[in-house]
Amino acid sequence: MKNWHELPLSQVLQLQETNACKGLSSEEVLRRQFKYGANELVEKSIKNPWQILWEQLTASTVVLLLVAAFISSVLGDYQDTVAIMAIVILTAIVGFTQDYRANRAIAALKKLNVPKVKVLRDEQWQERSARDLVPGDIVILEAGNLVPADGRLIESVNLKIQEAAFTGESEPVEKQIEAIATADLDLHDRRNIVYLGTTVTYGRGKAVVTETAMSTELGSIANLVQSATQDPTPLQKRLDRLGQKLVLVALGLIGAIVILGLFRGESLQLLFLTGVSMAVAVVPEGLPAIVTISLAIGAQRMLKQQALIRNLPAVETLGSVTVICSDKTGTLTQNRMTVTFLSVAGHRVDLTTQSDRSNLPLSPTAPPSLLLSEQPALALLLTGAALCNDAMLESDPHQPDRFCDIGDPTEAALVVAAARLGLWKDNLNQTFPRVAEIPFETERKRMTTVHQLPATTIPLPVPLKPLKSWVHFVKDLSYVAFSKGSVESLLSISNQVWVNDWIEPLDEGWHQKIVDANNELAQEGMRVLGVAFRGLKSLPADGENNSLEQTLIFIGILGMVDPARPEVKDAVLTCKNAGIRPVMITGDQPLTAQHIARELEIASIDAPSTGQILAQLSAEEFAILVQGSSVYARVSPQQKLAIVQALQSQGHIVAMTGDGINDAPALRKADIGVAMGIAGTDVAKEAADMVLLDDNFATIVAAVREGRVIYDNIRKSIKYLLSSNSGEIWVMLLAPLLGMPLPLLPIQILWINLMTDGLPALALSVEPAEQQTMKRPPYPPNESIFGRGMGHEIVLLGLLTGFICIGTGYWYWRIDRETTWQTMLFAVLTFSELGIALAVRSDRDSLFHQGFLSNPLLLGAVLLTFGLQLFVIYLPLFQNIFMTQALSIIDLSICMLIGSLVMWAIELKKWMVRRHLGHLS
Repeated sequence: MKNWHELPLSQVLQLQETNACKGLSSEEVLRRQFKYGANELVEKSIKNPWQILWEQLTASTVVLLLVAAFISSVLGDYQDTVAIMAIVILTAIVGFTQDYRANRAIAALKKLNVPKVKVLRDEQWQERSARDLVPGDIVILEAGNLVPADGRLIESVNLKIQEAAFTGESEPVEKQIEAIATADLDLHDRRNIVYLGTTVTYGRGKAVVTETAMSTELGSIANLVQSATQDPTPLQKRLDRLGQKLVLVALGLIGAIVILGLFRGESLQLLFLTGVSMAVAVVPEGLPAIVTISLAIGAQRMLKQQALIRNLPAVETLGSVTVICSDKTGTLTQNRMTVTFLSVAGHRVDLTTQSDRSNLPLSPTAPPSLLLSEQPALALLLTGAALCNDAMLESDPHQPDRFCDIGDPTEAALVVAAARLGLWKDNLNQTFPRVAEIPFETERKRMTTVHQLPATTIPLPVPLKPLKSWVHFVKDLSYVAFSKGSVESLLSISNQVWVNDWIEPLDEGWHQKIVDANNELAQEGMRVLGVAFRGLKSLPADGENNSLEQTLIFIGILGMVDPARPEVKDAVLTCKNAGIRPVMITGDQPLTAQHIARELEIASIDAPSTGQILAQLSAEEFAILVQGSSVYARVSPQQKLAIVQALQSQGHIVAMTGDGINDAPALRKADIGVAMGIAGTDVAKEAADMVLLDDNFATIVAAVREGRVIYDNIRKSIKYLLSSNSGEIWVMLLAPLLGMPLPLLPIQILWINLMTDGLPALALSVEPAEQQTMKRPPYPPNESIFGRGMGHEIVLLGLLTGFICIGTGYWYWRIDRETTWQTMLFAVLTFSELGIALAVRSDRDSLFHQGFLSNPLLLGAVLLTFGLQLFVIYLPLFQNIFMTQALSIIDLSICMLIGSLVMWAIELKKWMVRRHLGHLS
């Protein structure tokens, strides 16, 4: 792709072999269409849907479920078979949908390339589909048009184009036609180039098409989106490894039980059924359902906090995030320009406490602020800024006592600032009606409006009383001209300055004071505008409007900024306490990025890393910089993607926010792509895993907290399931060694696996957050699901459960081998597992400190399972099915007491942990 912005316009036309006055001929268009193809984005070859589905069905966890379903069908348990197959189908659908989403992102990109366009061909203007454009075509651009292809401007009349989707800056870009003799420029600085997919917001122009289809900047982004593959989430990797291990354990268990049973002389059919039943117990077929339900419930909770989850596994991945890469505008800031400082006659006034537009005065007739009465020069400054202005304030149709601004964001900020202090635009317009104007031009960097002055016999409205002395000053005049623009531009045409309701010569001293105030505000990342005026006895003659912008009286300057969201600073602090590194990546100016980063305490830096700096680094230098830098400004889409990839290569789990087309590749590649719901483009939303409905960084932090809770709860469910199942395994393996018959029948094993394991495990998945959830670092992304000692705990709990149960069964078997020993063992095992469910709610906090009612679903699941177990023991119908016998009250009490021992053992271990931590602190 050539640097078209560097070349003289004549050379661009020559290289494109076209004529700005005639356009291309029909024959030449056909030849170029054959050479370049249609002007549309092209999808790379994608996987066949059946291939994607096959990959889902051959995943180890799904294969594990299919084996469990087959075993259940062999046992005749068709209800369990149907349930497991339903889980298989749900899991496959979720995975299939995730893989197919990249194609939807490309489809969203293609939607941007379908407008009609006016094109010059055969010396005539014709309306054609943008799909038919070729390099060399001459096209017209008008306000409201989508730009149909990349091109070099050959005519520009006050042309402004909204390029936020590419650059991240909310302000429309003012365009020019002159060549820019700098080779490596950011997209935002190539002011003589227009880009496919952007929107003309103001003015008109003509351009020669230089690139079409996949050769455009939008096309290069489409390439990046399609090539940016997303890795499996940490939870998916962990569950995949767990599934592989459990398959091997299940096969080994079947072999062991069959071999031991044959030595005991048991029936081969009974041994096979028992072995298969134990294999089903080893395989927690309810785990995928528990995970899916946990993620779905978490997604619902996040939706209540304004976070819409588009990819269910992303819910858990949020809990593993180590770096959050956030855009600035609208996410860290409020996405609205706000006047925060005024400077008149060398005095600087802070308006930050008065800048909230959500609390505008209820009535335009409200009295002016006392600040204006104390400093009338401020009233004149804001009056000039509001009058020399095309923005308006109107009542909000949904909230009649509130007002919303309409117009350019910068001009709207000025109108709002005036209204906050009691100077309403409507009142000003009625008192000082506009009679002439000189529109803003890039070359002049200012605009001027002329207003009729009120007759001296007409009293000023109460809200305008602070202007009384100024109105008296211009009493002998008929009109006033207000000019608004860059401070340098206004100083060049001013010779006086307004000081304390009077004028003084604009000498070197005053000039330097104004320049210093301007530089001070600019260094704080603000956009600075000045206001000046001059009185007129009469309107200038036609064609002499330039005389309005001469010998002005400089009033003062206004500093405005897109302020940080008030809740973000606390969210950033929460991130740091949670071991998560916040990183700002913006297309905005470096000074603005630096100011916001310092204000929010993201980083204390002298200067952010810019796109130009990144482009000059080697791969090694780039990796080193990314490791330490937390603020980036003026970066390209490729650089955003490279930053994400570099962080991932260093072992980080990365969440990336974005709203524009330029963000889509990085959103797709990041472990968690987060799109903006309000300001975000369809392309960004399709590429993302999560959409922020309020565009707020604090919402991401809340979602991270929810993700951590979900992962913790999934681990609790796994710990409970495998501890319980391993207890069953030890019972089955130890009984033959003690000379006992099979301690549990296949139907009893399946009952425990279906009811005792299933309901409490589901309830554990909705356990409330623990106190330390956001006061600890994120767990390592490569951590095993059994990490932090959970594997050892599962083994020890299984052994303890197995020995308690087999000890109880053996004792009763020795006393009376024909009656209740098997029912006793069955009951103790069930009650032990219910005790485990209650105790594993926390690794540290006591069950009694947490309270039984803090998770009412778990309490209900335990009580329901206990009740069902009593049915199995005492109701004749269930006795016949499960081969149980009624227990005496004493025996039942013994079962409950012995069954609680495992719970007390866990509570003792937690007490020792708390005591150890107390000694350390």
